[in-house]
Amino acid sequence: MSRLRDSVRRRRGSTESVPPQAPPPAPPESPESPAGTDLAGQFAELPVELAGADETRQRRVLAAARRRVSRSGAVTWHGARSAGHWMSEQVISMAPRVPVRDAATLRRQYPGKTPEELADLVIRGASRTAAGVGAAVGAASVLPMMPAMPVEVTTETLALVAIELKMIAELHEVYGLRAPGSAIERMTAYVGSWARRSGVVGLAPGGILLAVGSPLRRRLQRRLLARASRSAFSLGPLLTGMAAGAWLNQAETRKLGQDIRDDLRHRSPWAGRWPS
Repeated sequence: MSRLRDSVRRRRGSTESVPPQAPPPAPPESPESPAGTDLAGQFAELPVELAGADETRQRRVLAAARRRVSRSGAVTWHGARSAGHWMSEQVISMAPRVPVRDAATLRRQYPGKTPEELADLVIRGASRTAAGVGAAVGAASVLPMMPAMPVEVTTETLALVAIELKMIAELHEVYGLRAPGSAIERMTAYVGSWARRSGVVGLAPGGILLAVGSPLRRRLQRRLLARASRSAFSLGPLLTGMAAGAWLNQAETRKLGQDIRDDLRHRSPWAGRWPS
């Protein structure tokens, strides 16, 4: 009996002396999870992916973008009405990663073109791509489900802003008025240009001007919400949304390009011809 009690004591002692085990490490974050989804970087690549793509390819690219927005969990019916702050953060983060062709690249791609002719091509290409976005979103929303509408609107809005930022940056290149500073500073200045609908003038500290609570940041948020409200036309019944979205996007992007172009043309040091 005593031997049995001693054995039980030894077992209890060995059990109590074992240190508690640390919890198992958390599994690595999946790139598909909301926190691991780089929405800004993925939207920055859309202008190149969509330009010149056929309708099927455009629908596929935008469908993938919609899935990423949906997985982010940031867009709901409540958030769609007050999404200016969230969308402005995405645009400011996206802008430095939008691929932009400089003047030398554009001249190589379109040899023999004058600055005015090249500006025409830049605006025409951007407006056509914007029209394709509206048509693709409208076609995908022939029978829209109500919970998906904010995701559709947000996807289209961010895609259009990326296309228009690329257009604005390339128009500055065409007219010899590239914004000063690093690539990040330049593209941040072009975000301000998009919000103001005018070219960048002088040393524009875009990062400071677009600080949270600044007048330009509030203007950017208002412009994004207005752009999102126009994107909602792509969600019309049957195929009316497809036609309305394509027409409105093309007209809006072309008008923005012309506004920026008119401002840059008067200040361009090249006076309609390339420097020798």
